[in-house]
Amino acid sequence: MNPVSMMKMMNAKKRFTENHPKFVAFFSAVFSGEMEEGTVIELKVTKPGREPVMTNIRVQQSDLELLRELKELAK
Repeated sequence: MNPVSMMKMMNAKKRFTENHPKFVAFFSAVFSGEMEEGTVIELKVTKPGREPVMTNIRVQQSDLELLRELKELAK
């Protein structure tokens, strides 16, 4: 990744963290420990004037590998 793109991404992350500190703290708490295979992650999105849409996934071993790689990138 080029340095300009990296700086843009870091600024966007900083702004997101400032705008949504509870959301970031929640994800930090959930993903700070080791995630286990079989864990269910559920996501619900409610747009103004619409019915909520919800989905979930049951974490698989391949997901754990991806999460570990993403954690390394975030350091």
